[in-house]
Amino acid sequence: MTIPLGVQVAFAHAALEHVAEQNRVDLLHIKGAALDPSLSTPSRTGSDADVMVRPSQLDRLVAALIEHRWSIHTHFATGSPFGHALTMVHPEWGYADLHRFFPGITLDPEAAFTRLWADRSSRAIAEMSCPVPDLTAQRLLLTLNAARNGIHGADDLRRAWFDASVEQRAGVRALAAELDAEVGLAAAIGELELYRNHRSYRLWRVTTEGGTRAEEWIARVIAARSPGDALRVAIRAPRVNTEQLALRLGRRPTGREVAAEFASRAAQGLREALGHLRRWTTARRSR
Repeated sequence: MTIPLGVQVAFAHAALEHVAEQNRVDLLHIKGAALDPSLSTPSRTGSDADVMVRPSQLDRLVAALIEHRWSIHTHFATGSPFGHALTMVHPEWGYADLHRFFPGITLDPEAAFTRLWADRSSRAIAEMSCPVPDLTAQRLLLTLNAARNGIHGADDLRRAWFDASVEQRAGVRALAAELDAEVGLAAAIGELELYRNHRSYRLWRVTTEGGTRAEEWIARVIAARSPGDALRVAIRAPRVNTEQLALRLGRRPTGREVAAEFASRAAQGLREALGHLRRWTTARRSR
């Protein structure tokens, strides 16, 4: 029997919370089924369960979930340009994204989680009481998430920000300042140019407006939290994302397929670089 997606996601939230409570892990349920009704619609279910984990307890939770038949689907480094979430999958409950931080929040992840945890509320999901961020934090997280989803996040952005009162927006801005999330918020609401000199400006511009792979990787290096993180990002740049390649193929890629993908990426990078050079040369000549 096929489990309806909305039911599956709700039970995934409940299963995650059950394991977290058993192992004394702090978990905040976010987006989808965890949203306040004022920020959601009855038909909204999402395709997976999203949670934020206290970073210092992440390894404990992952180990416990593996013992309960969850397995790692994609790792942090390969999941998104921000490297924020690890995806796990369960044979009955489907997919879950475990966030070690939320894209757009650049405060130290442990400190950011502690701030959100302090004002948490709760919501019943599949009859399980699940901790959730308070309404102001939900507005901020939904707005930040909309910045990464482009046109697909338009409804969320409207409900979370544009339909909010002046007082509610002021609360979101104040929380964004506490969490060092002003640049991500600005990217979502059309104020990104106010932060041209910020290290994450390029990454948010590529995220919201699009760009070449080379531009994305350069932006990721610049936005890195430390020199060590920047070096690790730069080292990963030319590598083939074998997890994404496996998802595209529907099976584990062969060595020949990985090599072909590497050659394709190199050729694409060269084309992008030549295109950028041509545009730069044309612009210089037209001055």
